[in-house]
Amino acid sequence: MFKKTTLKNGLRIITIPQKNTQAVTALVLVGTGSKYETKKNNGISHFLEHMYFKGTKKRSTPLAVVETLDKVGGIYNAFTSEDCTGYFTKVKSSHLDLALDWISDIYLNSLLPKKEIEKERGVIIEEINMYLDMPMLYVGELWKKILYGDQPAGWKVIGTKENVANITRQQIFDYMKSQYVASNTIICLAGKFPNLNIINKVKNYFSKIHTADFKDKVPVIEKQNNPQILIYPKKTDQTHLTLGVRAYNLLHPKRFAQEVLGVILGGMMSSRLFIEIREKSGLAYYVKTNTHSDPDTGYLVTQAGIDNKNVEKVISIILREYKKISQKKIPTKELKKAKECIKGKTALELESSDAQAAFYAGQELLENKILTPEEIFEKIDKVSTNDILKVAKDIFRSDRLNLAVIGPLRDKNKFQKLLNY
Repeated sequence: MFKKTTLKNGLRIITIPQKNTQAVTALVLVGTGSKYETKKNNGISHFLEHMYFKGTKKRSTPLAVVETLDKVGGIYNAFTSEDCTGYFTKVKSSHLDLALDWISDIYLNSLLPKKEIEKERGVIIEEINMYLDMPMLYVGELWKKILYGDQPAGWKVIGTKENVANITRQQIFDYMKSQYVASNTIICLAGKFPNLNIINKVKNYFSKIHTADFKDKVPVIEKQNNPQILIYPKKTDQTHLTLGVRAYNLLHPKRFAQEVLGVILGGMMSSRLFIEIREKSGLAYYVKTNTHSDPDTGYLVTQAGIDNKNVEKVISIILREYKKISQKKIPTKELKKAKECIKGKTALELESSDAQAAFYAGQELLENKILTPEEIFEKIDKVSTNDILKVAKDIFRSDRLNLAVIGPLRDKNKFQKLLNY
């Protein structure tokens, strides 16, 4: 069972003990990401994340930072999203103190060396180039752009090449001081660790954390009256597309029904769209439907990679399935399968300490509350065939449809006709 402790300075500590493991994960999660940025500094959250591996007073070089955990076979990484940035390490439980020393050191004492900033500009620009050369991934960036446009929610988490080339050390330092504060930070321990005095131990390692107010994000503006289409012309052997709708955010009571709906449509190999597009028609190798919910945004989207000549055919199949599920109740048997799929996958994923840490800390940061897996399963179980029908009727409307495409295509008109269904 998890335990949450909030210190006087606002720092939150979450502990999740696990008996049947030899591992322990230490995760530091801070409530800032690309939605907290401006047009001028877009990409700074991700840039700062990179710089936390470049040296502290105690570990003065990038090699010293990473070698600390390499010596004990530790796993470590970091990530940046629209709403949060995280740093974690997973080690053998006997190395708990080393893990806490390392993660607190990079979080509190990173020096942001100027020469490393200059080198890292090139690294991040190559990361941008990598995504540009991977249409299966880059089409997801176009999807966000078509939904949210020129506001933080629609900008790339990684930023632009121009910003990466021009962001200064002072900007990075100021952003760090503004956002990386006690009240905006969660420390999470999951796995095998001694319960006795564990809170004091974490508290001591993070005793020097900065205490101040942090800058909040601007509200997301969502406005759409007609289907929207974005084509990114590129010479490819395969067209990659995302087709979906605006839907419910993380705090919406219908988000669990939305999740079940997504699984029924394209969240498993026996889902409707997988069967129709891959198994029956042989039109795609990959086809999947995902639902995504943040505190202030949400969507359901189907993604596929298909032969350039079959794009319209696949779009028509996806739209047909959207319409079908919004007009007719799904069979009880199909609903049960989707629910059990979600619960089974979640249970399997939570076998590992790093997944446990992300599960609990992520909820606390984004929702300001934590549900156990069992409590979430109860909410999934309460979803009815009527709920699925109501959600589908609500979201699968022509004026909510959005299509983003990467491939050797330019003509929007043929897609526009399809989307006015």
